[in-house]
Amino acid sequence: MHILISYDIPEDKRRTKIHKMLKSYGQWMQYSVFECTDLTETQYAKLRSRLSKVIKPEEDSILFFPLCACCQRKIERIGGVVPADRTVFLPKNAGVSRCKNWGVRFFGYNVDAAKV
Repeated sequence: MHILISYDIPEDKRRTKIHKMLKSYGQWMQYSVFECTDLTETQYAKLRSRLSKVIKPEEDSILFFPLCACCQRKIERIGGVVPADRTVFLPKNAGVSRCKNWGVRFFGYNVDAAKV
């Protein structure tokens, strides 16, 4: 799942807690905006649950914008932070194993075999 999350939290302590929580799920894009890519349904449900336990619904708001694959291709950026490149480059003989079903794996992460 690819989700854009925006929040409006007036209290500093709660806002900081929300910010730290979201950093472990995605990339901070702007002051109150995070972009979470590659979330599983389980991770998304867990994130929503954790956030709902922190906020005060009468004061705070968090908006979730799921983006389908078509919408993701239409995202335009002008200036600002360029999203992190998820390409992994490895030195030769770096403990890489090849599997015909899963491609290349390096310490549990799938890696693009063409870039190894």
